[in-house]
Amino acid sequence: MNKKKEQQINIELDEKIGTGDYANFTVITHSSAEFIMDFTRLLPGMPKAKVRSRIIMTPSHLKSFFIALNDNIKKYESQYGEIAVPKSEAINRFDIKPPDDTLPN
Repeated sequence: MNKKKEQQINIELDEKIGTGDYANFTVITHSSAEFIMDFTRLLPGMPKAKVRSRIIMTPSHLKSFFIALNDNIKKYESQYGEIAVPKSEAINRFDIKPPDDTLPN
């Protein structure tokens, strides 16, 4: 009789969001209260990259996200094999560092 009642959440996905946005570069910054992730798409020969999406999370929500993402990567790799990331791409695949003073707010 000590069973927890499962809570269901109804999540809506509208058509525009459902199509997704491709990102191949992410800038992550943080303060004491939040983490900010700016997802961008870098294209060869293009000197600018526009932020396609900004996600802001509390540290505890980001850590929960990290745990869930890590779990999904392990499941993916057990089904399809290890995801190869060349050492040169492990941290900054384009060897690009955004300017410290010009990130959009």
